[in-house]
Amino acid sequence: MIFAAVHIDPLFSKFVILSCIVIVIGFLLRLLKQPYMIAYIIVGIIVGPYGVGFVSDEELISNLGSLGLVLLLFFIGMEIRLPQLLNNWKVSIIGTLMQVFASLLIIWLLSFYFNWSTSQVVMFGFVISLSSTAVIVKILQERDEINSKAGQYALGILIAQDILIVPMLILLGYLGGHRPDKSELIKQIIGGILIIGMIIFLVRKKEIKLPFQKYIQKDHEMQVFIAFSLCFGFSTISAFFQLSAALGAFIAGILISATRSTEWVHNSLSAFKILFVALFFISIGMIIDLNFLKDNLYTIVTLLIVVFILNSIINISMIRFFCKDWKITLYVSALLSQIGEFSFILAATGYQSGIIKEYSYQITISTIALTLLFSPLWINLTKKVTNQFHVFAHKNKTA
Repeated sequence: MIFAAVHIDPLFSKFVILSCIVIVIGFLLRLLKQPYMIAYIIVGIIVGPYGVGFVSDEELISNLGSLGLVLLLFFIGMEIRLPQLLNNWKVSIIGTLMQVFASLLIIWLLSFYFNWSTSQVVMFGFVISLSSTAVIVKILQERDEINSKAGQYALGILIAQDILIVPMLILLGYLGGHRPDKSELIKQIIGGILIIGMIIFLVRKKEIKLPFQKYIQKDHEMQVFIAFSLCFGFSTISAFFQLSAALGAFIAGILISATRSTEWVHNSLSAFKILFVALFFISIGMIIDLNFLKDNLYTIVTLLIVVFILNSIINISMIRFFCKDWKITLYVSALLSQIGEFSFILAATGYQSGIIKEYSYQITISTIALTLLFSPLWINLTKKVTNQFHVFAHKNKTA
């Protein structure tokens, strides 16, 4: 009998070991009642190039992780109530603009002490003004708070921020000496008009039907491919128009919600979402340079605390303008207190454009990554303090 030699791709074995590490650390953190997101980031720190170096292909993990962000927004689009979200348009649009302006103002005031240039003020202001869609959505999903008032406020602001990332990148490009082509600007304008048109259509139509929907619901294999095509098809179209790919997936999710087909789409892609979202957070952990962190621990920890406090104050001031409930205001401000994943792109753009140097770039991405890691702890701490204050105030009121 002739036995054929079986060649095992090293990538497969690495993914198996990676999964086992996730299981062990995830289990330990769940015993401590911490979300899986923290486990994923810690796994990234351990296996990344600055840890034991077990995973060397950072680009592959990062690219796979970006699919997780797209899938996450796709699922959120399926879960939200569009009319309810649009009712909070003042919070989404005016609130987000207030937040960005306040961030720029504070960084401008700090620039007198640190002697930052105008382009550095704009870049750092933009960086701290963005919150993490992946972190907030994951927390809201785990707590079943997507459709709560706090969840709707947070989601509306996140979507507005995802739209603002495009003009932010254009402005940073100008400050760094890059002039976008007219074709890019035209694409972005057309893409924005199409998205607005799609939202208006879905609001007016309320319910639509997919072609051959009756047959699709009976064919599980076809459901997987159709769901994938809708999610990544819309994200590809959005990226073609120089807009966020995640934003396109979000619109696709809203479309699926309008077809009343969320159940089979959810069942088809749920496992993929879990896998790719995990890889996204692992990729965040992989960029944390432990040696650089150790050498600059005081600076980074100081920045970490300042960012959480500063962003919380900005968000409290902004949300309080629209919401009179202090409990909701404090909770939403804590949700939005970290620096978002799109800020990595802004920091990279600033570095490549020469706005900031290597040291500032490393400090910036280390601070962003750590705010993502410690964000759940900050949110839980804020919620506990808020609840205690609410109980104390209620007792005093009834006394």
